[in-house]
Amino acid sequence: MLGKGVVGGGGGTKAPKPSFVSYVRPEEIHTNEKEVTEKEVTLHLLPGEQLLCEASTVLKYVQEDSCQHGVYGRLVCTDFKIAFLGDDESALDNDETQFKNKVVGENDITLHCVDQIYGVFDEKKKTLFGQLKKYPEKLIIHCKDLRVFQFCLRYTKEEEVKRIVSGIIHHTQAPKLLKRLFLFSYATAAQNNTVTDPKNHTIMFDTLKDWCWELERTKGNMKYKAVSVNEGYKVCERLPAYFVVPTPLPEENVQRFQGHGIPIWCWSCHNGSALLKMSALPKEQDDGILQIQKSFLDGVYKTIHRPPYEIVKTEDLSSNFLSLQEIQTAYSKFKQLFLIDNSTEFWDTDIKWFSLLESSSWLDIIRRCLKKAIEITECMEAQNMNVLLLEENASDLCCLISSLVQLMMDPHCRTRIGFQSLIQKEWVMGGHCFLDRCNHLRQNDKEEHQRQLSLPLTQSKSSPKRGFFREETDHLIKNLLGKRISKLINSSDELQDNFREFYDSWHSKPTDYHGLLLPHIEGPEIKVWAQRYLRWIPEAQILGGSRVATMSKLLEMIEEVQSLQEKIDERHHSQQAPQAEAPCLLRNSARLSSLFPFALLQRHSSKPVLPTSGWKALGDEDDLAKREDEFVDLGDV
Repeated sequence: MLGKGVVGGGGGTKAPKPSFVSYVRPEEIHTNEKEVTEKEVTLHLLPGEQLLCEASTVLKYVQEDSCQHGVYGRLVCTDFKIAFLGDDESALDNDETQFKNKVVGENDITLHCVDQIYGVFDEKKKTLFGQLKKYPEKLIIHCKDLRVFQFCLRYTKEEEVKRIVSGIIHHTQAPKLLKRLFLFSYATAAQNNTVTDPKNHTIMFDTLKDWCWELERTKGNMKYKAVSVNEGYKVCERLPAYFVVPTPLPEENVQRFQGHGIPIWCWSCHNGSALLKMSALPKEQDDGILQIQKSFLDGVYKTIHRPPYEIVKTEDLSSNFLSLQEIQTAYSKFKQLFLIDNSTEFWDTDIKWFSLLESSSWLDIIRRCLKKAIEITECMEAQNMNVLLLEENASDLCCLISSLVQLMMDPHCRTRIGFQSLIQKEWVMGGHCFLDRCNHLRQNDKEEHQRQLSLPLTQSKSSPKRGFFREETDHLIKNLLGKRISKLINSSDELQDNFREFYDSWHSKPTDYHGLLLPHIEGPEIKVWAQRYLRWIPEAQILGGSRVATMSKLLEMIEEVQSLQEKIDERHHSQQAPQAEAPCLLRNSARLSSLFPFALLQRHSSKPVLPTSGWKALGDEDDLAKREDEFVDLGDV
């Protein structure tokens, strides 16, 4: 009575806060309801791989589970990867996609795949880097392949927490020397086997013979020649040791500006036209040097531009196309949409999913790259013109556009061996700066952390350019209404007439998968990666596709058969119930939508998992199924 009188003395005072404190963590209740038994799980190490640090009694959370279920095990760090060795790995197999790789396992993260590391301190998430004064109770690792791992360190010994957290931060973020990268020494130890039949092996393009074979395959040996002037990289380290140039070009010209200003051959079309690339000459202020560069370039252009027999079109990718900063900013925004830690963040993004995807501009960048590649394809295929790609170092956008063009025009590049050879030729031998672009050596981590910290605080302004979904909606309206409203839409990105004729003509014919292939870049026919970009598409979550109702009924029947089988096995005291094949295929299928892992099919049903409040707002499920489709009159639109 005394307590009641004191609290109620002021009529408007608030009720007291509950004073009960639970000392039992949810993890202690919802993990295995049996004592955690220590099991010795073998750590698979590659030859030469060394164990650096480890921690036991670490709880790996199941990401999509709001109750924070998980599996106990060991968290280890080697000089190659971070690995989690679960005590009961079968508990995770039911909900996670099976991951098969000869080098790394399902719960392995290579050190170079780590993008960001976060720690949770008193329910607050902070970025971890450098030397820590306080160690987190929860570790969150964001990977470059868009995976997210969460580890609870609350039950781990304090000394082990310090070692494992400090070790992971140091070996993933500390600046490194190139020779210290794991597997770097394996490159020199690898045997250089001579390929007897290039058609059945990946071409490495590290010998003069490889380039001669590629010239012969594409019928480009009539106008172009392979040179060894850069053998031993004595002229330029940016260029490959061997490459191909026009036949009339003197080899001493390559040495004049250290490979700059030289048209390097990429690929030849069946009609004799060729795709070339060139790194720009260094910018100079002196008029005398500029005049020398001009006369040098005039002589070079005469070797590839000889009208009316040969006409060359120059595509300046450095000034008239995407910038590297624009691509990096768009991908950073796009990447953040998939690096989600919990279901609350998932539902927050789900409400405005398409607007967030649109504001990242990532799909629009993909479309612009495909469009540029189709324009170059049209010049080579229809107009029989040579195309020269010009870039500052010819090692970024040149690699991308050249690869896309060859994938569209050369069916050999669409085979497994051909695609591997294409990557080796255009990206590896093409001099793409993987170390800098992927930050493998961690030389600019300080700037990277500052950029990552500022990204969530930056409000993205609406771009004046037409976006991806906005543009597709306009084309869809045109097809639905049958009205010509293109004159009402002001767009600076209209296709040229000859390009439009080439594009429409090809898509109006039956597709020849052994010839030229052009992707759809506009209209309702456009196809996007549904499992990545779309949500609540049931077909995207069904292995091999099928009708939703039929598949759902089959899954329910399989579940019922499996349940009956388990009951029969229990009566016969069977140790392990056989798994039904169809649910395993569906559960372990790599074809997951962008909902993964927060709306994983727990019942193997094709129904979307909606929040309780949102589902109740739609009314009863049976009534919803019987409800007629709403009719929308477009006559007055």
